[in-house]
Amino acid sequence: MDADRKSTVSSFYGGRKGSLDALNQDYPSPSANYDPPSSGRMRDDASSFFGPRGSMDPLGGRPSNAGYNRGSFFPAAREEPLKGGRDEEEGDNGWDVYADFNNAGPRYSSAFGKQDTGYQSLGGSGTAKLVEDTSSGPVEMVTVPALGPEWKKSEMHDMTKASKREKKAEQRKQLLQDWRRGKSGGKWCNRRAVVFICFGLIAIIAVVLGICIPRVPSFALSNSTPLANATGDWRTAVPTEFSRFPANFSFPAFADLQLNTDSNYLPLSFKHLRAKVFDLDTGFLIGSGDLGHKTVPAKSFPEIQLPLNFTYIATNDSDTTWLNWYNACQSKSRVAGGQRPGVRFRLVLTMDIIGLPGSHSAATQVNNANCPIELPSNSV
Repeated sequence: MDADRKSTVSSFYGGRKGSLDALNQDYPSPSANYDPPSSGRMRDDASSFFGPRGSMDPLGGRPSNAGYNRGSFFPAAREEPLKGGRDEEEGDNGWDVYADFNNAGPRYSSAFGKQDTGYQSLGGSGTAKLVEDTSSGPVEMVTVPALGPEWKKSEMHDMTKASKREKKAEQRKQLLQDWRRGKSGGKWCNRRAVVFICFGLIAIIAVVLGICIPRVPSFALSNSTPLANATGDWRTAVPTEFSRFPANFSFPAFADLQLNTDSNYLPLSFKHLRAKVFDLDTGFLIGSGDLGHKTVPAKSFPEIQLPLNFTYIATNDSDTTWLNWYNACQSKSRVAGGQRPGVRFRLVLTMDIIGLPGSHSAATQVNNANCPIELPSNSV
């Protein structure tokens, strides 16, 4: 740096400070060294801003100006370092931070006016120790725990079956709650996936049930022979007889039926197919039958013959029901023109179908049917 550009503050370059009091010292007026402006502006003659002060730097021989000098703000005094603390003067090692942990430092409890100056061992013999015999080897000290309850009341309750059931129920509840909130289930077991899977399963089950569930078939009696003559073993299973005293009759026959299984996709199996015959004029039961187990094909019109046992007992031969069936079944030789009158009856069918709960019924009536048997000419 050039000499003409250096600051004229002597204290800035380490020069010796003056011993004068800068605040209390009277300086000469700078009017001799400073030419006031022609404008006549008011100024402070004692201010160092408008001109250098009259003080001199004793070492540099240069006049001092208005630079910063900390000596002008404080009384002149001798500077010396701070004194050390009591620990440094006495040569003490200072505060030991480990004293509170290794029981080597003083205790600061002043209860009852007594100052504890250090670690004090506990009185008495302390906890009982188990000492092994030293003759066979080194001694091992084992601490014996104090006697007391081994389990708390809450711990004993946790070991009961009721507590375990409560914990399992709470875990299931928490698992269900997490699944509802979408916190568990992964990719394929979350709520959205479960909804789609359930919808697919319901659709599949509906299709399977629609195919596999059997339908109740419809029945129809033959127009030409609603009641057919019994053949085979069934012909001899029931005796054919008409009697006036007492008034009764019995004979075997077949109901000639035709089924409609067009609504079924699988073969239809009957566990039981029962029938009852009622006289259409009087309403009395005159016959019954049971087909038993029977399987018919699907999508077809199979014909079956249901065995019927006609049996009726009346008080006398003037009974209307007995007369109706006797006139229809008598010998043709005893009727003028050989044309016997027909019978009128109502047929009620009761079905037990495998795959359908409960029983299902169907009924039909016939107004003019031929009697399936013909009595001999010498009958009653």
